[in-house]
Amino acid sequence: MNTSFTFPAGLKTEKKILFGWGRTNPVNCHVVKPDSVEQLQELVRAAPSRSLIARGLGRSYGDAAQLDGGTVIELPTFDGIVLDSEAKLITTGSGVSFDQILRVIVPKGFFLPVTPGTRNVTVGGAIAADVHGKNHHVDGSFGSHVLRLKIVNGNGDLQELTPNGHSTDVNAELFWATIGGMGSTGIIVEATFSLISISSSLISVDTSRHQNIDSLMAAMVEADKKYRYSVAWVDSLDKSGRGVLTCGDHAAVSDLCKREKNNPFFYDPKALASAPRFFPNGLLNKLTVMAFNEAWYRKSPKDLKGELQTISRFFYPLDGISLWNRIYGPAGFLQYQFAVPDEAAYLVPRILEALRQVGAPSFLTVLKRFGKGNPSPLSFPIPGWTLAIDVPASVSGLYALLDGLDEEIADAGGRLYLAKDSRQSAKAFQRCYRTQNIFSDHAKINGCNKTFNSDLLDRIGIHD
Repeated sequence: MNTSFTFPAGLKTEKKILFGWGRTNPVNCHVVKPDSVEQLQELVRAAPSRSLIARGLGRSYGDAAQLDGGTVIELPTFDGIVLDSEAKLITTGSGVSFDQILRVIVPKGFFLPVTPGTRNVTVGGAIAADVHGKNHHVDGSFGSHVLRLKIVNGNGDLQELTPNGHSTDVNAELFWATIGGMGSTGIIVEATFSLISISSSLISVDTSRHQNIDSLMAAMVEADKKYRYSVAWVDSLDKSGRGVLTCGDHAAVSDLCKREKNNPFFYDPKALASAPRFFPNGLLNKLTVMAFNEAWYRKSPKDLKGELQTISRFFYPLDGISLWNRIYGPAGFLQYQFAVPDEAAYLVPRILEALRQVGAPSFLTVLKRFGKGNPSPLSFPIPGWTLAIDVPASVSGLYALLDGLDEEIADAGGRLYLAKDSRQSAKAFQRCYRTQNIFSDHAKINGCNKTFNSDLLDRIGIHD
């Protein structure tokens, strides 16, 4: 890749080896951190074709926020936060993390409209991936709550985008192309989005154990009607597909004990431990994961109603161990996350069985329900089911198996999540995201793809 160009005066550059959260496919990049919108604009105007991509906190699992031999833009100084309590709106810089926002809004009685399973993501990254959470069946994905964006486009111009207007409105079309667009339309610098009001910082949680996948999935369909949040853990190594369903909503003040009522918005998240820097390959194997899954299933209550949990415990359990991705060892891991419509629900147990057959051990297998999607052509959620399963990258025969499963998912009208993907082909992508041609045409018309690229975008052929 040709990256020889003159960086703007005063812009510091650093050569780094970057990789995604799965710790696979490391590449050499130039990392820059502009101090202002003007410096960012100057950088974009000077850059060669397809040589830039933005990066948040590196929580995309694959190669979405890296560019081999290219320039990666980080925006930690774009960190402004302005809360409008009366309107339940917040405006932030794109480099602000969900962790920073929560520390501001929870004590004031607000919560994020949608959050993924980690608070260590930036606003810019959340929009670019159009992240979803445990409440998609009720509230949709994060992009559905964004009211305004500011981006620096491929020409280096600062644009303000909104979701309003007709389908032919170029501004609205570019807005929705940016939501879930994985950084291909420009560099997000600021966003305004809505918040939800809460009565306390605790979650009232109902937990139930299910002995097989059919019982679990039937209970999840029923949960759609009763709960704002729901998520299931599945024992991926158990042939019956047993699992634990956890559902809940923000607790009312009346649910709290006297001590909790004295400070209903208490919020103090902490990382409890850090994973060691080195784990030998093979530590996570079929036997160790089977033992973990057995213990996890047995410790979960058979049927518990109204348990009060903290935001950290309910939404971000893995954030309690910083750098937990190290437990997979030097070879790293990949997450296979797919969505399929309700009529293709049979693919959930089918894919779990296929992964068992190749001996892919996973202690982190999560099943959720999706509701209606939004107008973004590259947004992942579609009505139905989504399964996410973490697998060591070193499993023999894994990649060949996944190539075949990609075809089954595409045949059923499903798709893979770009923010988690590290290996799907351009052919699979184009079959799954049938609106991709619309997105590409629009992006070319507006000059978006002139400058921005990533290893992911290159791999799936978004520029073709």
